[in-house]
Amino acid sequence: MTQQAFNTYLKTWQRQTPVSTPGAGSIEAVGQWENMVWQTRAREPSEYEQQLVEALEQVFGQGALELSDVVARLNALGMHDHSGHAWTESSFCSAMASLGY
Repeated sequence: MTQQAFNTYLKTWQRQTPVSTPGAGSIEAVGQWENMVWQTRAREPSEYEQQLVEALEQVFGQGALELSDVVARLNALGMHDHSGHAWTESSFCSAMASLGY
């Protein structure tokens, strides 16, 4: 079997927020699908998403722990939001919620 970079069998999630009940929010029925490395990824990350991940790894590697510090360091690196605007705490939180990181 060839390993893919995303799960082609992943069903579209109908909720905007995960449920808080343990086990009620599983992605697929347990035991019906092979547990793939990229189980929750419905597509490969875009080039922008890859760059953001690399920038976040660098920022966290430099010791950033607080949201304000993460945002400031991303902006200092020139890693802005998808529209090219400097990050704010609000825009960063919104992006993380939509990207699922």
